[in-house]
Amino acid sequence: MSSHDDVEAGRRRWQQRYDEALAKGRVRDADFTTLSGSEVQPVYGPPPGVDDPRMDRIGWPGEYPFTRGLYPTGYRGRTWTIRQFAGFGSAEQTNERYRMILARGGGGLSVAFDMPTLMGRDSDEPVSLGEVGHCGVAIDSAADMETLFAGIPLGDVTTSMTISGPAVPVFCMYLVAAERQGVDLSTLDGTLQTDIFKEYIAQKEWLFGPEPHLRLIGDLMEFCAERIPAYKPLSVSGYHIREAGSTAAQELAYTLADGFAYVELGLSRGLDVDRFAPGLSFFFDAHVDFFEEIAKFRAARRIWARWLRDVYGATTDRAQWLRFHTQTAGVSLTAQQPVNNVVRTAVEALAAVLGGTNSLHTNALDETLALPTDESAEIALRTQQVLMAETGVVNVADPLGGSWYVEELTDRIEAEAEAVFERIREMGERGRDRDADGAVQHDVGPMTSGILRGIEDGWFTGEIAEAAFRYQTALEKGDKQVVGVNVHTESLARELEILRVSHEVEREQVRVLTERRAARDEALVRQRLAAMVEVARGDGNLVPPMLDAVRAEATLGEICGVLREEWGSYREPARF
Repeated sequence: MSSHDDVEAGRRRWQQRYDEALAKGRVRDADFTTLSGSEVQPVYGPPPGVDDPRMDRIGWPGEYPFTRGLYPTGYRGRTWTIRQFAGFGSAEQTNERYRMILARGGGGLSVAFDMPTLMGRDSDEPVSLGEVGHCGVAIDSAADMETLFAGIPLGDVTTSMTISGPAVPVFCMYLVAAERQGVDLSTLDGTLQTDIFKEYIAQKEWLFGPEPHLRLIGDLMEFCAERIPAYKPLSVSGYHIREAGSTAAQELAYTLADGFAYVELGLSRGLDVDRFAPGLSFFFDAHVDFFEEIAKFRAARRIWARWLRDVYGATTDRAQWLRFHTQTAGVSLTAQQPVNNVVRTAVEALAAVLGGTNSLHTNALDETLALPTDESAEIALRTQQVLMAETGVVNVADPLGGSWYVEELTDRIEAEAEAVFERIREMGERGRDRDADGAVQHDVGPMTSGILRGIEDGWFTGEIAEAAFRYQTALEKGDKQVVGVNVHTESLARELEILRVSHEVEREQVRVLTERRAARDEALVRQRLAAMVEVARGDGNLVPPMLDAVRAEATLGEICGVLREEWGSYREPARF
């Protein structure tokens, strides 16, 4: 329990850190006053002379357990990055959208890929028919990636890529595009999703069984740690878990458990946790329950810091930091009265900001119907800019810290998450006993073992399905209300003009792919694919030979295809 002396000592520590940041020019030159001109302090805590027993768990911004944020300056030091998620049609079309986003004040790019790309398929494969360019951009080879970022200096812009199953070959294409721009690869900064666990748990876009995917992820972690130190090879995603129907506590718990498993993977590769843990980032959903979402983000930082320090032995602040990107909840958007989605998105974005997000994407009002138009994408971008420039939320670090409601919610979500962690570890222990004959690989940590068992038994899928069913039942009974859907359904709104991707995009993508195949050195491609497979059969790092195959213009489908032949495909176990 904090005493008066402890509180005052914490206040002095925070002030010293803030003053150091100020002296180093790490506080923005801005007007930190209210709209009426009243000066606001950079942080607030218990009044001088008042004890508050919660301070042991809350702390101050910039200090362990980081409940109140990673930096003592909050957004006074640096605001969140506006990172709008975009991709549709061809690489040329998406490049135009990126240029628009950057020209209008976006701070980073986030790539959405189409379904064939997400599944490691080429645009001309029969299973790709009708899907090319429709939910993201089509990328078949390094040439497409080069076009995607034409005129956008990859050495200067941080780029996030939302893809997991074929993340490593797509990353190699990104590296080749950077090479062709003349960029020193060691200076690249950005984030690759690569989170295969959430695919088995929620999104269902995998290529192989879990073990080969973990091997690829471990190879990527080693490669980036050695050669591209600023790049973050893993963005552990709760977003898709929440979109599949989980509760806030389930989203938090399953996501952090996945993160712990990737820490165990890094440790199993002999990597130093203080060096590789800062390369892990997170991706969360910001749903419409305002205070619950804020509490979720605060609890996430606290849990991660404690586990990294006490369980996995991290000793530095950076290794204990949970950095996260947030996207407003796509599942909260409605086709009915879609203009209401602007309000929902603004509320969700504000929750992410008050929860301390490091970067943010705001959904467009028409995304429940189609990919966003230029106009709706601009409204989504302006939503963030209004929050940043007009509302004053950037003036104070963790302005809701100390709220009785927010702190109780934070504690409650943390306790629910810890109960889930215990359940997952128990599943892992039971799995070890059940598979003592060696039928399943268990040269992994306890959290990893539990996640693999939960995937194999369909436990995660069942838990999310139950949560989704409970919410849908409440919605149908009217216990949960959604404006325009089951309450206030009358409207004067007109039908929206939506973006439609022409089937000509697919025909043109296939035509160009055919030409590129005809123009490349086919013998060199086959040689490099064979060299990659040879490494796959051993224990060498697969990234360098895959990079060589990409340089020769091997396609995504060819690279993933030879690995499927070597490692086999994966079928999800049935659960009823």
